[in-house]
Amino acid sequence: MNEITVQTNSRTDFIDITDAVQTFVQEKNLHDGIVTVFVPHTTAGVTINENADPDVTADLETVLEDVVPWTNGYRHAEGNTAAHVKASMMGSSAQVIVETGRLCLGTWQSIYFCEFDGPRDRRVWLKESA
Repeated sequence: MNEITVQTNSRTDFIDITDAVQTFVQEKNLHDGIVTVFVPHTTAGVTINENADPDVTADLETVLEDVVPWTNGYRHAEGNTAAHVKASMMGSSAQVIVETGRLCLGTWQSIYFCEFDGPRDRRVWLKESA
């Protein structure tokens, strides 16, 4: 297993980590297989979505905040319940097919680290399977 680090800059942040994952694939000489991207945090997640229009991630942030507002009478003493819920909605892992040494993503797709309790220094674990 390998690890990449991500520095987030705000409470909610979507960081494109596609290039870092592709670099991992090349360093591991993974020609054909699967790469698993896993986020070992309870208030952050990972998703695959459009990379062409930055309004997509802005809209994701807006919708998630509408559905799960930061304050709403939650009971969790730490005060970050919304971050836990949003992370659960996004999920903690994604798998991407690798063919001929390249991530198989659609034309407009990127892999995003999703921060919901930042800013923080975060980790992403990567594992290849042939």
